[in-house]
Amino acid sequence: MTTKAPLIAAIDVGTNSFHLVIASVNNRGILHVNSREKEVVRLGKSVEGRDMKIIYPDAIERGVRTLKHFAALAQSQNAEVRAVATSAVREAENQKQFLDKVRNETGIEIEVVSGIEEGRLIYIGAIHALPILDKNALIIDIGGGSTETIIGNKGNILYGKSEKLGSIRLTNHFFPNDVITDEQISMCRNYIHGEWAPIMKSIKETGFDVVVGTSGTILNIAAMTLTRNNGFVPDVLNGLSVTKKEILNVIKKIVRAKSIEERNKITGIDPARTDIIFGGALILEYIINELDIGKILVSSYALREGIVFDTIQKKKAIQEFKHLSHLRFESVNSLCQRFNVNTVHAEHVKDMSIRIFDELRQIHNLGYQYRELLEIASMLHDIGYFISHDQHHKHSHYIISQSIMPGFTMSEAEIIAMIARYHRKSHPKKKHPEFMRLSPANREAVKCLAGILRISEGLDRRQQQIVEFVRTEFTDESINFYITSKTISIKPDIELWEAGRRKQLLEETLKKKINLIFNES
Repeated sequence: MTTKAPLIAAIDVGTNSFHLVIASVNNRGILHVNSREKEVVRLGKSVEGRDMKIIYPDAIERGVRTLKHFAALAQSQNAEVRAVATSAVREAENQKQFLDKVRNETGIEIEVVSGIEEGRLIYIGAIHALPILDKNALIIDIGGGSTETIIGNKGNILYGKSEKLGSIRLTNHFFPNDVITDEQISMCRNYIHGEWAPIMKSIKETGFDVVVGTSGTILNIAAMTLTRNNGFVPDVLNGLSVTKKEILNVIKKIVRAKSIEERNKITGIDPARTDIIFGGALILEYIINELDIGKILVSSYALREGIVFDTIQKKKAIQEFKHLSHLRFESVNSLCQRFNVNTVHAEHVKDMSIRIFDELRQIHNLGYQYRELLEIASMLHDIGYFISHDQHHKHSHYIISQSIMPGFTMSEAEIIAMIARYHRKSHPKKKHPEFMRLSPANREAVKCLAGILRISEGLDRRQQQIVEFVRTEFTDESINFYITSKTISIKPDIELWEAGRRKQLLEETLKKKINLIFNES
């Protein structure tokens, strides 16, 4: 007998289109889809050939309108919403304006992911669609603003790259008019070659056994190829393959159709994609020729399905094990090693922070996802020492926020960085722009978690792990922290003094007086 996991409404906030899938995963790992929705939003529009730096007001309105519809569908099915945004939002200078408007009008909290994290989620989707888990699988996903190339094996990412080459981006830059010239095509091909030569070299060095294509551009070109072969588009594309010769023949047909009107006549082309498919087709042409790819497998699962599986995996890890997943642990461990973190001290501070978090759950009411972020921030809070002792809390924020952390969204990384930033010195303030970029809920969480970390850091002031145990009791007005020493011979007087100096932020956040009491018994 199989059981279904709770419904997840996964939203892919893409550069060209927004996608929604409402689905569950049963205990055998099978995805059961309740509904799918797609809306062409064109969030990544630009003007006068400039790169995508602004989400324009009309695009914001289209995006919000679509997300209101998606939110209503999710609510009607009692599905938990997880929305992930990619390159258009990732690069937008007015990102906060868009995210705030979406949050205020739809209730959806969008996670902005790095290109590497986007690629990881795409890979997770693909390995659940095709029997490629034990192979070096090269996944190619050509989006509107970027193209992700990922090589994975048995769930591990061997190589990942997100490049700012996408169908909309190249259209904006090279093909702004309805009619395309040979000179524009030549310029675009040269540009792709120049940008991608190092990537192709890395892919060849890593090696791959099978090639998988996902998402809009590749799925549409595959559909056009299969239509030429069969006279119709199969109902299910997943698992079908197309050869190098077949794909290049279709791309040649696209390249010969210099106007939108001509491209609209190509059998199997998506009418919503005729104005932007040129750039995506040239990217695919270059990859196939440069890597001498003989065949591409088609995956109908990509980012949105990857979001569903990733969400279920994270929920399971948190609920059953309450510790970091393997990938997230490896990301944190890698940073600790790279920046020479004192892991003995960090582990001790982490253990005390988690203990305090658990003891105070009835007061702060934060979920397990925040517990995990506190755990990571505790491990990384002193990482800034690698740059300098002075202002090392600010250096910690910089290193964490600027590091590639596979397994984490950009918003998660920023919360972790902010907790580390406020583990000493200044409290969070409205004049701190990085803090104010967080959502109101995350700002409150950061204050609480940084407040806990401050006390934990104080309780290991000499970094000798003298404090062994922390227990709390609380009333309506106060919280008593009972501190036990590891050894009778050493009293934690310095630790109690330091924690006392650091308790104010947590007192202000929880609105309770904190008393630190040494339990000598």
